[in-house]
Amino acid sequence: MNLSELRPADGSKQSANFRRGRGHGSGNGKTAGKGHKGQKARSGAPRIGFEGGQMPLYRRLPKRGFKNINTKEIVAINLDMLNKFEDGSEVTVATLVEAGVVSNPKDGVKILGNGELTKKLTVKVNAFSASAAAAIEALGGKAEVI
Repeated sequence: MNLSELRPADGSKQSANFRRGRGHGSGNGKTAGKGHKGQKARSGAPRIGFEGGQMPLYRRLPKRGFKNINTKEIVAINLDMLNKFEDGSEVTVATLVEAGVVSNPKDGVKILGNGELTKKLTVKVNAFSASAAAAIEALGGKAEVI
């Protein structure tokens, strides 16, 4: 490969400043894609959502709900998913991702008490349900919150 052979990937280059209104030969001349006459064909056409002075839809509808910006998205997994690991091993968020139990841990992982655990494990994740922590410790393992 030489520097002279380098080129962008197919389809990656798109021109945002396509020259409109530059004659028939350009394929986008005369009305420049705006059609014939009317308010939207002129310069100074109104912004998106403008309804000619009528109260726009986005202002007519009531405001509902609340979006908490401090919320955390915790991924929950059940106890029986931990049986994939070797007896006596240490289970962390990283090992869960590596084993394919969790694909995207987002803000953390919580272990829930559903299912049967058959192995002694040291589990280090963000949260445990009370029944999950009890089940892990009943087999001689450790449930540590990180």
